Amino acid sequence: MQILTRTRAAAQTARNAWDVSWWGGGVDDSQPTPSETVYDEPHALLRQFAPSAVQTGKPVLLVTPLAVPARCWDLRPEQSMVAHLTGFESGTPGRPTYVISYGAIRFADRAMGYEDWLQEIIPSAIRAISARHDGSDVHLAGWSLGGQMALLTAASEPTLLIASVVALGAPIDYAFNPAAAPLRWLDDRLGSTVMTAGTGLLGGVPAVLVQALYRGMAPTRELKKPWFLLKNLGDREALARSGAIDAFMSDMPGYPGRFYHQLHTRIVVRNEIARGVLDLGKGVTVRTDRLRVPLLFVGSKTDAIVAGPCVEAGVRAFPKAASAEYVAVDGLSHLGLIASAGARTQSWPAVAAFLAAHD
Repeated sequence: MQILTRTRAAAQTARNAWDVSWWGGGVDDSQPTPSETVYDEPHALLRQFAPSAVQTGKPVLLVTPLAVPARCWDLRPEQSMVAHLTGFESGTPGRPTYVISYGAIRFADRAMGYEDWLQEIIPSAIRAISARHDGSDVHLAGWSLGGQMALLTAASEPTLLIASVVALGAPIDYAFNPAAAPLRWLDDRLGSTVMTAGTGLLGGVPAVLVQALYRGMAPTRELKKPWFLLKNLGDREALARSGAIDAFMSDMPGYPGRFYHQLHTRIVVRNEIARGVLDLGKGVTVRTDRLRVPLLFVGSKTDAIVAGPCVEAGVRAFPKAASAEYVAVDGLSHLGLIASAGARTQSWPAVAAFLAAHD
């Protein structure tokens, strides 16, 4: 019996090794959470997830960051925030959950800036969702720059029917973000014109560079990956989780030129969100004291991309918010804030409880 068991284990390990190799097809055969398209326009794909599930409460719009595929919300079973929020994963009643994504960014899109998202793309999604739910307010929840964009939308367009904003790993005060320190140091010496010259010529940050930068900001994972794969060749589930993250990073789109230049100069270097007034140019100014809705910030001290204190600063940056609280989920990575075992027990319950409290 032991010989048979060992033989089967060896065969499974060999199969897994083949599947994770260049020639294999991967180990994850899971299916995404069902969704239906509400509308599909240039740089604005709005979908509702698990639309046939039993759902109650106000709808929530998950705001995807630029340069990130929408699969971040639905990485795979047990790593899917949409499956949790909709109740699809548990089979219990959830809430109507929508995701906005933007498609590929090309050279022709180089003139698109923050204002396109804050004044058109995200507000249009909010209005469409509200109309589908009898004029209901809509919760916003964003991760990383998506959280930042959700907050700025609420400040830029205070008359929108927004119930609350949740910002997970959203960078607010870059003075508290070590990952941004080298960029700020270089800009202080070279100037923003020099620092953004390359992206100006390219029309933005190409997808291949975004992917390389994201991997480079999590060097420990990349260095340990070969050992992780070898150690877990017999664990197909562990390999599937790792493969899902690799596929996510390989699918990252780029940034349009104007958006990146605003991000670099106004937000990272000049830290204008933390200072209270963001000047986007073309007569567009966002004042953080115009935001009036309840806020929840979620961050982690072990987030190598957006440090917890950088996120927590949001509690102070929006002084007229109806309420503002910070939840620390230390121990989680940046992506782990929304797609990990820790998110299942820490981030997701905190978000669900906050949304329910503000329905």
